[in-house]
Amino acid sequence: MRKPQHLKKGDTIAIVSTARAISKVEIEFAMQTFESWGLKVILGKTIGAKDHQFAGNDELRTKDFQAMLDNKDIKAIVCARGGYGSIRIIENLDFTQFMHQPKWIVGYSDITILHAHINTYLAVQTIHATMPINFETNTGESIQTLKEALFGKKLSYEFASNQLNKKGKVTGEIVGGNLSILYSILGTKSGFNPDHKILFIEDLDEMLYHIDRMVIALKKASKFNKIQALLVGGMSDMRDNTKEFGYPNDNPFGKTAKEIILDHCQAFDFPICFDFPAGHLKENNALIFGKKTTLEINQKVCKLTF
Repeated sequence: MRKPQHLKKGDTIAIVSTARAISKVEIEFAMQTFESWGLKVILGKTIGAKDHQFAGNDELRTKDFQAMLDNKDIKAIVCARGGYGSIRIIENLDFTQFMHQPKWIVGYSDITILHAHINTYLAVQTIHATMPINFETNTGESIQTLKEALFGKKLSYEFASNQLNKKGKVTGEIVGGNLSILYSILGTKSGFNPDHKILFIEDLDEMLYHIDRMVIALKKASKFNKIQALLVGGMSDMRDNTKEFGYPNDNPFGKTAKEIILDHCQAFDFPICFDFPAGHLKENNALIFGKKTTLEINQKVCKLTF
């Protein structure tokens, strides 16, 4: 895949929202952080805009993102937050100028649709990482990984191995993102292709039976057939059909999200790594989608090196 130019001090980045509404106050800490890195920050018209839950209507969000795609002075576009809404504008975006001068697109969660479209159809690398709305609650170390990704520093992670992991060592590009979004774009023009790659998934606040349904859908769509490995990030704040979550009866699904994933992928021979520190977590470490990566999983530790 093509790699956008890495940033250097003095470069300009843009912050926009392709999804939910967000105020300037909510991203001031992130702006100060970017400026401390020597970057100039400009805000899109979607910051502070509001149309019900969205950061302005579809037309405004499309025009705002398009303006940043076409602006030659902008070296990276950082999505302010997720939520929902990016899927409503993806087909109206024109990436012609972007392809002449690729720039880093940064975000996670709802931004998965931008990653999928750009990685699969444009063959350009993107950065799956934390967003300005989360900077104040993220660990300083995870914010630092975004800086390192943007400025072209080497990324390498080592973390404890989960007992559910399937051991192995593979090399390949990482693609993927939020499981719910990947599920929602199956069979669409912005769908994703994980063949011969490391597939990363994460999710937040889903019913366990929803996780089961989505993993089955990916399996039936042959998304696991040719992958190098499965890398699972945070499966955070999962819910179940029990009184604890406001249901009148206790009818638990019977398996955790990790167990559901393992159950449906057990028959495949690819390695599986759980608990990578990325996703809806305080420690949301940066991943460069489309960049060749080595993933090593053993009994005690896992290593991911770009």
